[in-house]
Amino acid sequence: MSIQNRLLLVYALIFSIVYFLSSLVIYILPRNQLLAQIDGDLYSLASELVTGSIEVGADGIIRMPLPSDLATLQTASTFLIIVNRQNEIVFQSSNLAGFNDVLDPESLGTQEIYRLVPREDTLLRVLTVPVFDDASQPIGHIQVARLLDNFEIFNRVLSRALLISMGAAFASLIMLTILTSSLFRPLEDIATVARQITRADDLSRRVPHSSRTDEIGELARAFNQTLERLDRLFRSQQRFLADVSHELRTPLTSVRGNLDLMKRFGHYDEESMDVIQDEMERMSRLLGDLLLLARADTGGLPLQIGPVELDNVLFEVYRQVRRIEKPVSVELTAVDQATILGDEDRLKQLLLNMVDNGIKYTLPGGTVRLSLTKEGGWANLIISDTGIGIPPEDLPHIFDRFYRVDKARSRAQGGSGLGLAIAKWIVQAHGGAIQVDSTVGQGTTFRITLPLNESPRQLPDRTAEIDEEALKTRTGTRPRGLPGTLRRGQPAGEKESP
Repeated sequence: MSIQNRLLLVYALIFSIVYFLSSLVIYILPRNQLLAQIDGDLYSLASELVTGSIEVGADGIIRMPLPSDLATLQTASTFLIIVNRQNEIVFQSSNLAGFNDVLDPESLGTQEIYRLVPREDTLLRVLTVPVFDDASQPIGHIQVARLLDNFEIFNRVLSRALLISMGAAFASLIMLTILTSSLFRPLEDIATVARQITRADDLSRRVPHSSRTDEIGELARAFNQTLERLDRLFRSQQRFLADVSHELRTPLTSVRGNLDLMKRFGHYDEESMDVIQDEMERMSRLLGDLLLLARADTGGLPLQIGPVELDNVLFEVYRQVRRIEKPVSVELTAVDQATILGDEDRLKQLLLNMVDNGIKYTLPGGTVRLSLTKEGGWANLIISDTGIGIPPEDLPHIFDRFYRVDKARSRAQGGSGLGLAIAKWIVQAHGGAIQVDSTVGQGTTFRITLPLNESPRQLPDRTAEIDEEALKTRTGTRPRGLPGTLRRGQPAGEKESP
């Protein structure tokens, strides 16, 4: 049974129970209260008669004093009859002239009895009270009665009102059925479109009713967002598989071609072996990066978290890169003391990837600049270059796996397109963020923010130029604002002119 039908069944059940109970209360309480009031009046009238002095003559006639208002009883709705032991009428009120019968023959017993007695086209409420002499012997009965015309009118009006309310209740249930169906129709539309998407395997479609402002609209928007993300992930997966296949096919083709050449010529070729060696190393790096990202995606790559002096890591990376023969200079512009909680090896890998990326895309004679500053509880790492820059349409995709702005140049330089993806993962794993600004032909700037570990560290105050020897024996940190930068081939201790 659908939710809609279950709701309708529950609504109908609750509505029926509430209607039945409320109708029962509305019908019984006023009726009982009205009868109780009438019974009280009749009882007062009978008590007034019974409490007087009563005598019984030799002929069985009952003699009792009657108040003047009861002797005549001219009211049109109240009646009085007194009968003797033989059930013969010995007194009746004047408004019963021509009526020669006991009001309620069935109640002439030894108990006080209230009964509803129909008479022709009307209804009487009759109280029968037995009368006893001084010896407690029954000598007759007093019957007082009242017309229930108003009571009958009340009953008819109440019955009609209950019938009308019952009709209104059924109309409400019908309206509720229609409204419930209209309320659930958008959900049925969403389910229908979802089934069509599943059957057609088309994640580009979207469910309707996303413009609504109620809960159904929220559901539709959330479902569409899920579809959009799944679509993006599936497209990324397809591109990822295609790129992996391409990246592995290229070096394998090169290795196979060189092996075929050596086999054809029948002798060892040193140049071919060098090519094979380079391609094998490239494949090893590619597979290593893929394994790292795969383990990171599944949560199987834990970080060795601990306090890390980020400025020390930056200096180590600077020293390592500075020793490499390259046509691009690497400069440190500003370094603050900054301690964060993180994995030192991964942070070093992050910096090496970023610097290597800057060097690859900077033309000979250009510059890659590094800096570390602190601001508002965050460490700011800035890696900027004077390279070729990134077109605006490529900026949103540079952190995608295997994405390259210049595919031919990147492949020629040995890049796999995974460096920035790994860098982004490392930054996010440390609770930070990475941003990029770039202008084509002028260069690119990466800004990395990482949360500081506020625990202080005691470092000696040093102000010295950075040279080869200082970097080897360094125990403190470089003050902000270096007096100079070093280039490859520059003598130790010699400062480059600004």
